[in-house]
Amino acid sequence: MEDLVTDKLMDAVKYIRGIVEEKPTVGIILGSGLGGLAYEIQNPIEIAYSDIPFFKTSTVPGHEGKLIFGKIYDKNVVAMQGRLHYYEGYSMQDIVFPIRVFALLGVETLIVTNAAGGINPKFKPGDLMVITDHINMSGNSPLIGPNVEIIGPRFPSMRKIYSPKCIETIKEVAAKLKINLQEGIYAYMPGPQYETDAEVKMLEILGASAVGMSTVPEVIAAAHSSIAVLGVSCITNMAGGGEESPSHAEVLDVASKAEEDFTSLILDTINEL
Repeated sequence: MEDLVTDKLMDAVKYIRGIVEEKPTVGIILGSGLGGLAYEIQNPIEIAYSDIPFFKTSTVPGHEGKLIFGKIYDKNVVAMQGRLHYYEGYSMQDIVFPIRVFALLGVETLIVTNAAGGINPKFKPGDLMVITDHINMSGNSPLIGPNVEIIGPRFPSMRKIYSPKCIETIKEVAAKLKINLQEGIYAYMPGPQYETDAEVKMLEILGASAVGMSTVPEVIAAAHSSIAVLGVSCITNMAGGGEESPSHAEVLDVASKAEEDFTSLILDTINEL
């Protein structure tokens, strides 16, 4: 099984290297409604997920489903314009396959973004939050099954999984740009249903500041691969407790309104990394 996974990874890497010569050092995952940052990449080379061996294709609105290689300032980058989710019916291994490919391509830092529901009552829709840690409420892990030795160890540490250096850098950049950057713990629920009021209350008691349906599998895989991680959530709605129910249309609308600050923040942070 491990050899089969390794062969699939190497086939995907070989295909990409046949198109892209430069080695990317920064990977970016663009969450719901946040794909516009990809258009800031200079000299872009686009590859559809459907063209890459063993890549799966996103089925969710707001997720384009392509890799974009190029430069941001002097950094070689690769951006996932759209991600895969467990609730789409994909396995955890399918979801993190692109991250493992990133590792083999030479990515050293992963910037992972998402749209999330705010739990901290001090947050408001449109806020950006740097993720300091996460709580995995899915009961699952992309590392279950045979360990892929070329990627990382059988029992990787998950302490300080979000790079303190990257967190400090983005906070300094936010201060310079006069962007009010929140910080907190991200809770991962598998979805696709939104959380009940009782679940949101539970997550608040556990210490979560925001909740969403992505990010954690990719971050676990990145940590397994010794990739430094920076996580940023766009708070698109307040989770639970309100009179109105959340909707994906609302998520995309609020994310699009926050996209200018988000784009400036991520671009300048990449420049400083």
